[in-house]
Amino acid sequence: MLNNHGFDLWSENYDSSVKNSEDNNQYPFAGYTELINAIYGTVMNKAPAKVFDIGFGTANLTSKLYDGKNEITGIDFSSEMIKIAGAKMPEANLLQWDFTKGLPPDIKGQAFDFIISTYALHHLDDGEKIDFIADLVNLLEPDGIILIGDVLFKTREALLACKSADADSWDEDEIYFVMNELQDKLNLFCNATFHEYSFCSGIIEIRKKL
Repeated sequence: MLNNHGFDLWSENYDSSVKNSEDNNQYPFAGYTELINAIYGTVMNKAPAKVFDIGFGTANLTSKLYDGKNEITGIDFSSEMIKIAGAKMPEANLLQWDFTKGLPPDIKGQAFDFIISTYALHHLDDGEKIDFIADLVNLLEPDGIILIGDVLFKTREALLACKSADADSWDEDEIYFVMNELQDKLNLFCNATFHEYSFCSGIIEIRKKL
């Protein structure tokens, strides 16, 4: 698994890495643009909104939401990513923080219309994912929405098929979402819906239980 220094080095060519994978319909970024556009459109339908972005990276998505007059708070553990994102969003509240340690103290007690995360939460194991998402649900406004876009599979069989087809580039250190293995645990505290965007990507849409 890359540490923060790894992401600092990757920040210079991160965007081109994504584009190459998507253009060739390859793991891990097949369907990236459609997925990002779906999250953007969902947020902008309620703009201006208060948005919390977890692992914003170079702010490809977040900067567009910022330009759309949304109030942006974000966390990322790479100082270089924060520099790149901060240049695009000078008035955003961007914090350097490792979400594997939970939520930063400055975030707790706030409430957001949208909490978004793209291609980041696969750094948590499945138990950590559930605990972290439960904490995020507590940060939602009553009608708020969490949108998690990532390398994501409906079943373990779909994950294994992807791994078999692209074994040379498969990252064994990343723990990808398998929706049917997490659904029952998520249902205990939220309403979660899976939307598929390619053979290796999707969005989990999460709302508070009524």
